[in-house]
Amino acid sequence: MADSDPGERNYENMLKMLSDLNKDLEKLLEEMEKISVQATWMAYDMVVMRTNPTLAESMRRLEDAFLNCKEEVEKNWQELLDETKRAQEARPPHTARAALAE
Repeated sequence: MADSDPGERNYENMLKMLSDLNKDLEKLLEEMEKISVQATWMAYDMVVMRTNPTLAESMRRLEDAFLNCKEEVEKNWQELLDETKRAQEARPPHTARAALAE
């Protein structure tokens, strides 16, 4: 059996390259659509904030409250993890296994 014609291989390579290029362009188009949607929402938010200045202040207060709450939850979570770790270290190994079995 003879190898395929070099022209046929070039044609197949060209088709593969075009197919890959098409996939890459589709991915880029999807990313551009996502960026366009984000930019549209950003513009909308800016218009809303400029037409209603109290909204911007409310958003800042809401963000501050969220960050404070998040910080408190993280602190409490870390304290809980530390307490659990100390409690496990304080138990004898066989007691810890028995507690898990319960």
